[in-house]
Amino acid sequence: MARSALPQTEVLVTAECWQAEPEAEAVIHRAIEAAAEIADADTGDAELAVMLTDDRGIRTLNGNWRGIDKPTNVLSFPALQPVGDVSDDMPRMLGDIAIAYETTRREADEEDKPFDHHLSHLAVHGFLHLVGYDHEKDDDAEAMEALEREILARLGIPDPYAGSGSG
Repeated sequence: MARSALPQTEVLVTAECWQAEPEAEAVIHRAIEAAAEIADADTGDAELAVMLTDDRGIRTLNGNWRGIDKPTNVLSFPALQPVGDVSDDMPRMLGDIAIAYETTRREADEEDKPFDHHLSHLAVHGFLHLVGYDHEKDDDAEAMEALEREILARLGIPDPYAGSGSG
């Protein structure tokens, strides 16, 4: 199988707390590349942005976009795709992913997982949402989790759902 073109990924650090994880940007890039190689989605010539924020920032996003007034670990915002004639020199946007440091750190510590493994999982999870996967129905959740497991295994990361019952 020919390797598909990988999306361009821009990582934006908007919260100082991420300075505690100097490898975060490289972890995100590896996770997105692995997900793009395995997921059945057209990601060539596409772009996405990953915002590394804090709990306050993601709480604001969660409240504004989902009506939930609390922080979460990751949010995905798939881009609306233009209709009609689109210039060939315009990049195709997949969307945006936001990841909160404190929640990610707390979950990794509570689950006794390396921070970079959990961060990789959240980046993969967010990316899969951008390319159309969801977990609203049980069958969809099982398919998405299976794909996450496959992608993370390629990165040498153990099954994030082992022992948890679900995602």
